[in-house]
Amino acid sequence: MEKEIPISEVRERLLSMVDDLPRDGVIITRHGNPIARLMPFRAGTADLIGSLKGIVTDPNDDLFSTGERWDAES
Repeated sequence: MEKEIPISEVRERLLSMVDDLPRDGVIITRHGNPIARLMPFRAGTADLIGSLKGIVTDPNDDLFSTGERWDAES
């Protein structure tokens, strides 16, 4: 579950929040409504390894197919 913090607390806690940011980030709220997300910066692609685990379950499934057959040569 993502952590939520009211915007009124962000200014006073920003430095400590940045030091302890969870991987999914923190949702900033105003009057209980989400307005922004503070997330750690990802410098590379290493964080992507395993990120689709459980989403793609059948390697033979064509997730992006429209069902229409076409010939790239024509």
